[in-house]
Amino acid sequence: MTRIALITGANRGLGFEIARLLGQAGVKPIIGARDQAKGGQAATLLRNEGIDADWVTIDVDSASSVQLAAKEVEARYGRLDILVNNAGILPEATSGGSPEAVDLDMFLQTFGTNVFGVVSVIQEFLPLLRASDSGRIVNVSSTMGSLSNQSDPSSPWYEVIVPAYISSKAALNAITVTLAKLLRDTPIKVNSICPGWVQTDLGGPDNRAAAPLTTEEAAPIAVEIALIPDDGPTGQFVDREGPVAW
Repeated sequence: MTRIALITGANRGLGFEIARLLGQAGVKPIIGARDQAKGGQAATLLRNEGIDADWVTIDVDSASSVQLAAKEVEARYGRLDILVNNAGILPEATSGGSPEAVDLDMFLQTFGTNVFGVVSVIQEFLPLLRASDSGRIVNVSSTMGSLSNQSDPSSPWYEVIVPAYISSKAALNAITVTLAKLLRDTPIKVNSICPGWVQTDLGGPDNRAAAPLTTEEAAPIAVEIALIPDDGPTGQFVDREGPVAW
C-alpha cells in the first residue's frame, strides 16, 4: 500500500524538495500550501517528473483552514502515514529591529506559525495518523532551538540573537519529546530534525547567498526520518551528522 505524506509549506523551497524526495521513494506526497494556485502548480511540477503528487490548501495560521484540509485528506485517502511540519517563519531576520529587543508582537507572530500552527496541524491530523499502520511525524526544527548550543560560546549559533525564533524552535522540540511519550504505545513516531542553514527565503533576501546548503542537500534528513522503520527512534532531535543536543 502506497504511503501518504502531507508536507506543510511545500509549494517551494525545502518543503517542495522533501515532497520530491518522498515521491521518488514511492510515497504519495501531498503538497500543503496556503495559496491554492501555487499548491496546484507545485503538484503539477512533480507529476511532470513522474511523481504521483497531490495538493491541499492549508494555512497553518488558520484553525478553520487546517480543519478543512484534514477533512479533505480524510475524504480522499482515509488516513495519513507521514506528516512533515515544515511550514515556518523567521520574521526577525527582516524586521530591522534591535536584536536586543524583546518584542511581544514578534513572539506572537512567530509562535503563531512555528508552534501553535504545528499544534493545530497535529491535532487535526492525528486521527488520520492513528489510522496508519506506521504513522510518522517529522517536525522541522533548528539547531538554533537547542538550549545546549545557545548556552555554549563555542557554538556557531551562540551569537545569533533572534529570541522569538529560537524560543519557538525550543518549544517545538519540547512538543516532539512530550508527544513521542504520549504516543509511545502506538506505532506513531515523532521526531525533530534540523535541515541546516538552507538557501531558502526563510531568512530574507540575503539568505540565499549566505546559506551553505541547497534544498537538495538539506532535504534528505527529513525524508530519512519520515521513512524510519518500525524499530526506529522516537522523541529524538537529529541533523545530517546525527543527534543534536537539546
